[in-house]
Amino acid sequence: MPIRKYRSAADMTASPKLGPSGAQGLRLACELSELAYAVRPWRLEPGVRRFRSAEEADRRRRQWEARQAREAAR
Repeated sequence: MPIRKYRSAADMTASPKLGPSGAQGLRLACELSELAYAVRPWRLEPGVRRFRSAEEADRRRRQWEARQAREAAR
C-alpha cells in the first residue's frame, strides 16, 4: 500500500465503511479471541524490557511464543 501525504485532513479520502458483514466479522473475531484466551490464557511476565535493536526484540518475542506453545502442549 503506498504512503500518501496530505496537507490537511480535508484532502484525505474517506475510509470505506464497514457493511453489516464487516461488523459481523469483527464481532466474530473478537469473540474467537476471547474464547482462545479463556481456553489458554497468556502468561505475561511483569516489568518493562528494553532492547538494543528490533531484531533482539523479535528474538525475545519468538522465544516467548515458543515457551507459550510448549506450556500449552503439556
